[in-house]
Amino acid sequence: MNFQIFKGAKEMGFLSFDKERPMDYDSRQAKAARILANLIVMGSGILGRAVFQAYRQALANASKSGVAQETMQNIRRGSKIVAEPEARQILGVTEHSSWEEILKKYDNLFEQNAKNGSFYLQSKVHRAKECLETVYQKKDQGTPDV
Repeated sequence: MNFQIFKGAKEMGFLSFDKERPMDYDSRQAKAARILANLIVMGSGILGRAVFQAYRQALANASKSGVAQETMQNIRRGSKIVAEPEARQILGVTEHSSWEEILKKYDNLFEQNAKNGSFYLQSKVHRAKECLETVYQKKDQGTPDV
């Protein structure tokens, strides 16, 4: 590619020292501008391809692990917080369940999904426990739900 630039510059008269046909200033300036424009176009094409390849590689790396997939989904969805009814449904408990019962269900579901390798389900179970934990802390403190 560099040879082509050199060859193009030579053909335009930049590298010739022919005293019989000297170039005037305007034609040299126009040719220099043309060469500069070609360099910019080629450079931006190369840079664009490099950025595109880096982006594709980042997506490929992100798709290899479940953690990266969940992170991408959370970014797309805005990282939703689990509501109390959904948290109770995930853990299979009712409003009258004790905190100890919730912890037993949580431990059981979390361990089952750890064996199967489902990080997404583990995350759902953990978020459900976090949600109910705040609800039970408010109950213990006597703070009303807002």
